[in-house]
Amino acid sequence: MLKIGLTGGIGSGKTTVSNLFTKLDNNKNKVAIVDTDIIARQIVEVDKPAYKEIIKIFGKGILNKDASINRKILRNIIFNSPELKQQLEDITHPRIQAEVNRKISKLKAQYCIIVIPLLFETKSDYAIDRILVVDCDTTTQIKRTTLRDQTTAQDVENIIKVQQSREYRLKQADDIINNNNDLEQLKQQVQQLHSFYLKLAKEYKP
Repeated sequence: MLKIGLTGGIGSGKTTVSNLFTKLDNNKNKVAIVDTDIIARQIVEVDKPAYKEIIKIFGKGILNKDASINRKILRNIIFNSPELKQQLEDITHPRIQAEVNRKISKLKAQYCIIVIPLLFETKSDYAIDRILVVDCDTTTQIKRTTLRDQTTAQDVENIIKVQQSREYRLKQADDIINNNNDLEQLKQQVQQLHSFYLKLAKEYKP
């Protein structure tokens, strides 16, 4: 099966794009979406093995009232500590990759899009055939993220600084979706790539 790694900077519109691919499919089993961010949330649910390991390292101060992990608190902790960030990744990333592989092994679609927000920022080794980058300018990233996450522009700028640069992502891309404009233009780009990927999938040889 042809596997596309979808990535992009914070606020670029990765979820919007993956949702558009899903809508194009119309349950015809042509494209499947595997989202590593969703998997990352699932593996750290209360009492899961990863959850318990994280609590051992970071303590109960990172928990919400319902005992779930407060991702914002955890993100702020690792933001200033490369060592703790690496420890967290050592716990979560192998489990995320294992779950991605498990899901893909059960798919019957013609091609699969794996949403990997931090594809270039982590040491994860995903078996993908092409890289699709969702791109937009920095101003748009900041505007979207502050509205979505109810955070400050400075916080978003700090996150952008520690992510791979926009230029680096674009150089690594096999395919690029520009998400600076309106939704209709975004839909057109997704439709074109969908048709292209279906063609590639027919010719695909692992």
